[in-house]
Amino acid sequence: MTGMLTVFFFAKLWKRSGVLTDIEFYELRYSGKTASFLRGFRAIFLGLFFNVVIISGVSLAAIKIGGVLLGISPIATLLISGVVTVIYSSLGGLRGVVFTDFIQFILSLAGAIAAAWVAVNHPAIGGLDNLVNHELIVDKLNFIPDLANREIFLTIFLIPLFIQWWSVWYPGSEPGGGGFIVQRMLAAKDEKNALSSVMFFTIVHYAIRPWPWILVALCSIIVFPDMASLQAAFPNADASIVQDDMAYPAMLSFMPVGIMGLVVTSLVAAYMSTLSTMLNLGASYMVNDFYLRFIKPDSTQKHLVAVGRIATVLIMVLGGYVALHLENALQTFSILLQIGAGTGLIYILRWYWWRINAMSEIAAMAASFLTALYFAFVHDNYFEPFATHEELIVGILVTSFCWVSTAYLSTPTEKSVLISFVKKTKAPGPGWKRIHNLIGSTGEKVDTTGYFDFQAAILAFGTGVIGVYSFLFGTGNVLLGDMVNGILLIILAVIAFWALFALRKRF
Repeated sequence: MTGMLTVFFFAKLWKRSGVLTDIEFYELRYSGKTASFLRGFRAIFLGLFFNVVIISGVSLAAIKIGGVLLGISPIATLLISGVVTVIYSSLGGLRGVVFTDFIQFILSLAGAIAAAWVAVNHPAIGGLDNLVNHELIVDKLNFIPDLANREIFLTIFLIPLFIQWWSVWYPGSEPGGGGFIVQRMLAAKDEKNALSSVMFFTIVHYAIRPWPWILVALCSIIVFPDMASLQAAFPNADASIVQDDMAYPAMLSFMPVGIMGLVVTSLVAAYMSTLSTMLNLGASYMVNDFYLRFIKPDSTQKHLVAVGRIATVLIMVLGGYVALHLENALQTFSILLQIGAGTGLIYILRWYWWRINAMSEIAAMAASFLTALYFAFVHDNYFEPFATHEELIVGILVTSFCWVSTAYLSTPTEKSVLISFVKKTKAPGPGWKRIHNLIGSTGEKVDTTGYFDFQAAILAFGTGVIGVYSFLFGTGNVLLGDMVNGILLIILAVIAFWALFALRKRF
């Protein structure tokens, strides 16, 4: 839903902004020293801190795969894969990252499908029918989780479906667009290409990509039903990395040699794709939004490229160091999720409501970060611990209250900046009525050419979401034996995608 929201409500706006990174946006939309501070702080915070956390998470996955499938040490895994990725990322820049990503995505998808095929035909599984009817799997195939298990129902179904997608910010799923998604849209040749590229990515990433992973995961529950079976299967693996997320590479160890080569190549491709994207994005932030903006504004392009390469190496080294001290990937995801709780809505509304200012964003960042620290280091020592989903809800409520209050109590963005922003991006919606009136009071007519139709955007958003979910669960039903419902859902998906293509012409 976040992806489809970006497609129809933000893709064209981002392209019109003309910025180089999404952090440069702050000084286009806001005014004064607070806007400059926000740009510089976010450049370091996201470019260095957040990127290091993300890179450490994907590097941990590479470490586990390297240990299980290739028998090499964590340091050797990071040195080999990290050095290669840093070299082509720093030499090729965004163009190099985009071209390699295209090839790597195809490789990773092909490898994932091959892995699923072998996993389903493992002797302990014996095919899809046996998998679906196995006693350990039967209770894990419902679309809607069992209402009797309140925590699972809330955390897996209700909160992601109704709250998390619009209220929580984390890299790769930013409400309103952000990070590498915006970087790719800004690099598109025009607005239509920006919109189409994100729509294509959203459909492929969420409708097609998950099922090979899901099938391997289901098979792993049968082959490795507990942690003891994993530890017994890999007695030489470092005990600290034998966690639940070890199951995927463990399943891959059953691959025949030829297919194993394809799968290992696909996993390396997936790792390098993510790594190169985050390295390039982090270096862009640190160079364009911090170094060039605040340290040396008169830098030559040659000098900036050199600084960008140094930043790339620095981010990789720090990310690798942190990865060596992590135990499972869920640690990094939980940290990112809690820090971003409640900030998502501000990234949506800042395009549609003039009252949001730089202080609002600072308040949102501070509130979400302090709330995350409170739950991590204070709450459990003095009070009854909250469940993870309860912490998330509290974080959203606290953060939302702080930034909305700040928007009303602090000094608004300068009128001249708001007028310039509206003229440049043609930001639509009733939230800009006051600014439109200001433009009109000068005798200048508000140019509405290129404004998109709100009703069409809402319809396209809903149609896109229906299409993706219908294809995802239709494919799942076919794979798991429910052919009738599966085919009906796939037909619904085809109709939705056809309607989406027709609606796209109105944007």
